[in-house]
Amino acid sequence: MCIPDTPSQLQNSFINLTFWTHRIFISCIFQAGHDGENVGNCPFCQRLFMVLWLKGVKFTVTTVDMRKKPAELKDLAPGTNPPFLLYNGTLKTDFIKIEEFLEQTLAPPRYPHLSPVNKESFDVGADIFAKFSAFIKNSPNNALQEKNLLREFKRLDDYLNSPLPEEIDHNSVETTTVSNRKFLDGDRLTLADCNLLPKLHVIRVAAKKYCNFEIPDHFTGVWRYLKNADERDEFKQTCPADIEIEKAYLSVANKRK
Repeated sequence: MCIPDTPSQLQNSFINLTFWTHRIFISCIFQAGHDGENVGNCPFCQRLFMVLWLKGVKFTVTTVDMRKKPAELKDLAPGTNPPFLLYNGTLKTDFIKIEEFLEQTLAPPRYPHLSPVNKESFDVGADIFAKFSAFIKNSPNNALQEKNLLREFKRLDDYLNSPLPEEIDHNSVETTTVSNRKFLDGDRLTLADCNLLPKLHVIRVAAKKYCNFEIPDHFTGVWRYLKNADERDEFKQTCPADIEIEKAYLSVANKRK
């Protein structure tokens, strides 16, 4: 499997994420961080980064500084913010459609399918980022917002600790009551993880920095999930630096004091 350069090796201003696969040319645009070079805080960019890495295509990464918006970007996709993609010269700006396109185009037998088997794996955690956003924007004395966020974490934890159908052996005399799987849909990373993990990382960093909030230890399923994700380069090497997340939420956090 070919792997990309690590974020520490990212090159300057205008991103050009390139792949060569059976005469296919792909160029992807990602958002730069505060230094104008390294990957910035953009869960959608990280999501696409993870998808492409998991597909096993070879690529290099550079970034675009959105504060400067180079002329090349204005000409390529006026009024559009990263991430977006050029596929054999055809521009694709709708992120969801980009992901669907890659899943259909970079398909077996050469590339793995990343769609989860269980629909619930995509649905769980769908509201967790919205609850976090409400939590970090509100007064520290607003216990309701924290309660709502914790409720979403419990829902995620319950799902991660509940055995999937394929984990249950109906011929066994022993009953499987707690799941030991690594990720949302089993022991392999899927599109569901590419969607949720970047958001959980933002919550993990920003909530601790500005709200003195950490995911409670008793959410064992969530912590098992994050621990396993942290051991995978597809997630670990695509995360923005903590300082990027902290800077992104600084103005929001200052308003809650």
